[in-house]
Amino acid sequence: MGSQEVSNVDWQGKHVTVAGLGVSGIPAARVLHGLGARVTVVNDGDDERSRTQAAELEALGITVRLGDGATLPESTELIVTAPGWKPDKPLFLAAAEADVPVWGDVELAWRLRGLDGREPAPWLAVTGTNGKTTTVRMLASILEAAGLRTAAVGNIGVSLLDAVLDEKPYDVLAVELSSYQLHWAPSVRAHSGAVLNLAPDHIDWHGSMEAYVADKGRIYEGNSVACVYNVADGATEDLVREADVEEGCRAIGFTLATPGPSQLGVVDGILVDRAFVANRQKQAQELAEVGDVDPPAPHNIANALAAAALARAFGVEPAAVRDGLRAFRPDPHRIEHVADVASVTYIDDSKATNTHAAEASLAAYDPIVWIAGGLAKGATFDDLVSGAAKRLRGVVLMGADRELIREALARHAPEVPVVDLARTDTGAMSEAVREAAGLARPGDTVLLAPACASMDMFVNYNKRGEAFADAVRALAAESV
Repeated sequence: MGSQEVSNVDWQGKHVTVAGLGVSGIPAARVLHGLGARVTVVNDGDDERSRTQAAELEALGITVRLGDGATLPESTELIVTAPGWKPDKPLFLAAAEADVPVWGDVELAWRLRGLDGREPAPWLAVTGTNGKTTTVRMLASILEAAGLRTAAVGNIGVSLLDAVLDEKPYDVLAVELSSYQLHWAPSVRAHSGAVLNLAPDHIDWHGSMEAYVADKGRIYEGNSVACVYNVADGATEDLVREADVEEGCRAIGFTLATPGPSQLGVVDGILVDRAFVANRQKQAQELAEVGDVDPPAPHNIANALAAAALARAFGVEPAAVRDGLRAFRPDPHRIEHVADVASVTYIDDSKATNTHAAEASLAAYDPIVWIAGGLAKGATFDDLVSGAAKRLRGVVLMGADRELIREALARHAPEVPVVDLARTDTGAMSEAVREAAGLARPGDTVLLAPACASMDMFVNYNKRGEAFADAVRALAAESV
């Protein structure tokens, strides 16, 4: 399917099973019902919230089966699944046996582009283990600075279905795609795509690192203008080489070093482009200054370069890249400066929920009192600790799997003081901040970069970050 080809599916009377209620399932069910499909929603859960959602859909004439997400409804012709449903679920095994196709919500959105006869908006797509949301939001800011109607959509929490069916057309969409979404989106063909980085994550869902990487690589399939890769992560360039792209599509690298031809990089504190210039062998176009990026941490500069590469692939002028980066403000809990207390800086990077994200965060500061721990999700911490050991003033550990980090510290940083907090109630964060303050010296940074998921103690990483910020502010109030 070409990048601008649209679906001609006859939805009238087509029996579609939607797997899962929630942020993707409910909109999919509503849209498909509105197109005339016979929709059945299946859902594993049967709690009060699910029953309320089911009642709203049933009032529209949509069939809902709660507590039964394993059985394939009779006469199903297509399954549209929430991205988090694992491929080995009995429902999908039954679908494969019956030769019933399975689409994700992203695939459905792709197939519904241009449904009203309008030329569909191109997609500039971003994936990677870390940095996706920041990069997509940076990209949208740049596109807006260029005067384009755009939106940051997809895994960022904004429905792609809403965007492709919006009454007012978009010029271009900045699309964040997770490995789950890419797994269930075989037909998506972006204008240009980027893989920011690759590190072990969600292996339990994909079954292996190889399968996880392969799903990430789907973002390059059918790209028409640019496949953007990370020069520092050779696996991303390998995926470009393996991709089946349209004739003339180019490989574009981004690097924190001086860029070579067909790359974007950094020279003397300036973000420069040697890819989208008339003579890339001899020319470099200034795009912005490192100081235009907030915050100017190394991994965030890499995000900015990836966003700039996708924008330049779409024809955006250099001034819009600069203006868009200057206008961008990071989401909460992503390397967020909370306060300076007694000449110690407190940084909230609760979004660092895996070792790869924490590694980037730890590389941005020195010396550090590190607050870490939570649910490890099968991760190991030796490489993370050994790489950061020289920067560590001290460590405060909390959460269910903190012992794994403590053991890595004993092996690779035995001289670093460690405070181990056994309590697992949410109030533990206040104690963690006080312990960190006791370890810190003037000029140090206390960094919340847990390298773990939050659900052992907090509803999500946002709540964990809020607890950290509240504890820091309480500390600041006491010091006045």
